[in-house]
Amino acid sequence: MRAEDVRYCPRCATPVVSMVKFGRERPVCPACGWMFFADPKVAAAVLVEQDGRVLLVRRVNEPFRGLWTLPAGFVNADEDPAEAAARECLEETGLEVALSGIIEIRHGREHARGADFVIFYRGQVIGGILQAGDDADAAAWFERSNLPELAFQSTQHILKHY
Repeated sequence: MRAEDVRYCPRCATPVVSMVKFGRERPVCPACGWMFFADPKVAAAVLVEQDGRVLLVRRVNEPFRGLWTLPAGFVNADEDPAEAAARECLEETGLEVALSGIIEIRHGREHARGADFVIFYRGQVIGGILQAGDDADAAAWFERSNLPELAFQSTQHILKHY
């Protein structure tokens, strides 16, 4: 939720006012003092390589429908980001992965519904059968020298530098 979407206090239903608090303009309840703090959206992705090829999925949703990316998705509240990366990989590719560490954490929302932070992990296939699922309509292995059109700058960055 964005600050401009907050109109009423969730505690007492009083209309909020905009005030500078903690160095930023925020919705504040004049009756009970509640303040809105926007929580960042966090996603987790996994770079899986096998036999010199990288695993990618093709997006079925906008933005970037039809373009390819690493298996990734949002981290649920109270979910370990590593577990989210492995879960998303399984949901989108049918492959179970073991993660071997964090590659990089990237900041910067690439589209309005996107994540503020993406945590990129390295993973190895430990089971499953390659089949697209969830919000991917294709999952495939690609040589780095012959990648399809990629959806996100962060995916391009990871594939170029790792």
